[in-house]
Amino acid sequence: MSQKPWDGRFSEQTDRAVEAFTSSIAVDRRLYTYDIDGSIAHSRTLARAGILTEKEADELVFGLETVRGEIESGTFEYSDSLEDIHMHIEDRLSTHVGGLAKKLHTARSRNDQVALDTRLYVRDQCGKIIGHLTGLCKAFTDLAEKYIDVVMPGYTHLQRAQPVLFSHHMMAYFEMFSRDAARFEDCLKRVDVLPLGSAALAGTTYPLDRAYTAELLGFSSVSDNSMDAVSDRDFILEFLSCAAICMTHLSRISEELVIWSSAEFAFVDLPDAFCTGSSIMPQKKNPDIPELVRGKAGRVFGSLTAMLTLMKSLPLAYNRDMQEDKPPLMDAVDTVRACLDIYIRMLPKIVVNQSITEAAAGRGYLNATDMADYLVEKGMPFREAHGVVGKAVAYALGEKKELHELALDELRFFSGLIEEDVFPALSVRKMIDRRTTHGGTSAKNVADAIARARKRFP
Repeated sequence: MSQKPWDGRFSEQTDRAVEAFTSSIAVDRRLYTYDIDGSIAHSRTLARAGILTEKEADELVFGLETVRGEIESGTFEYSDSLEDIHMHIEDRLSTHVGGLAKKLHTARSRNDQVALDTRLYVRDQCGKIIGHLTGLCKAFTDLAEKYIDVVMPGYTHLQRAQPVLFSHHMMAYFEMFSRDAARFEDCLKRVDVLPLGSAALAGTTYPLDRAYTAELLGFSSVSDNSMDAVSDRDFILEFLSCAAICMTHLSRISEELVIWSSAEFAFVDLPDAFCTGSSIMPQKKNPDIPELVRGKAGRVFGSLTAMLTLMKSLPLAYNRDMQEDKPPLMDAVDTVRACLDIYIRMLPKIVVNQSITEAAAGRGYLNATDMADYLVEKGMPFREAHGVVGKAVAYALGEKKELHELALDELRFFSGLIEEDVFPALSVRKMIDRRTTHGGTSAKNVADAIARARKRFP
C-alpha cells in the first residue's frame, strides 16, 4: 500500500519516526484471526445489503482465508508503515483480489473494527480461562479427596486456631476458583456484544443487517449506541478485574505452599520437577513455582491499574490512547493462563506429610474453644466459659502441658462442671466431627462438598 488510507487530507508523508511510534503491529498482530473473521462476516453483510455482489464477497472471503494461511505459515511480512493488523491484512488482501480489497472497508471504521477484534479476542480468552479454572477446580477436588481424612491446624493471624481437615482447606480454594470461573462466565455477558456497524462513532448510512453480522460471528446481542460501542472498554476492565481477583487467589495458595513446604512447617513436599535449587547452597529446594505465581499477581494488578488509568479521562468517542489497551490485556491473559496451567500440573503431585500436620493439630491449645463449648453444654454462659478456659490455658502454659494433658482434678479447679467426659470432647477427631453445620469441617460435610464439586465439574 503506497499511500495511507487518510492521505487525501495531508500534504506531507508521515515521518518514519512517527510510523514507528504509532505502530501497534508488534502487539495487535495477535488479533489477526479475529480481524479476518470479522472481515469475512463484514463482506457477507455487505453482500446482503447489496453493496457487494455475492461473487465479490466470495472473492474477498477466499482472499482473506489466503492471508490467514500466510500468517499461520509464517510467510507474512510486517512493517511499521502499515501501523496495525487491520492495514496489514487489507494491504495483503489487495495482492490477491486487486482493487476489490478497497471495497471491504465500506461502512466500517477501524474504530468499530478494533473494538470487534478485541471483543472476539476477550471472548475467546474468557472461554479458555474458564476451561483452565475448571481444570484447577478438579485438581483441588482430587487433592482433597486423596487426603480427605488428614488433619491439620487451621489458622487465623497465622496462629494455630482450630483443627480442620486438610481436605476442607483445599475445598476452600475450590470455592474461590469456582467463583472465579463464575465471574468470567458473567463477564462474557458484557463481552458478547457486537460493535461492528457503529463505524467511526455515529453509525453508517449503509443498510447493514447488524443482527445478521452478529449471527455470523456468534454474538448474542448488538450494541445499542454507536458512540459507546467504539469507545467502550468496560469489558476489558471487567475482564482484568476478574483476572486480578483470580491471581489474588493464586497468590494466596502460593503463599501457603511456600510456608507449608518450609522446614519450619514441613506440612507438604512439593514435587522436585516444580522446584529448583541454589547455585551456592547444595541442600536447597526452592518453591519457585509458588513464588513466581505470587510475584506474577502483581503484573496482573498492574494491568488493571494501567487500564483504569488509561480510560479514566477519555472523552467520547474513540481516542488513540485506546491503542494502549492491548499490551496490559494480552499480558494479563498470558500471565493468568500460564499460572493456571502450571498449578493444574503441580497440584496433583503435592505430598502431604500427615504425621506432621496431625501432630501440629494436637498442639497449641487448639481445643480451647471446644472446652468452652463443653462448659456451655453444661449450662455455663459462653462469655463466662471463655474466661474459665482462658485461665486454664494460662495454667497449662505454666505447666508446659496441653489442656487435654491436664489431670481431671487440675481442670476441675477452674470449674466444677468439668467431668471425665471432657477428655473425649477435647480430642482432635471429636472436635472435627462436631463441626456439622453446613460448610463446617466435619468429614461428612467435606465428603458432601466433594460430591457437589464432582457434579459441578464432572
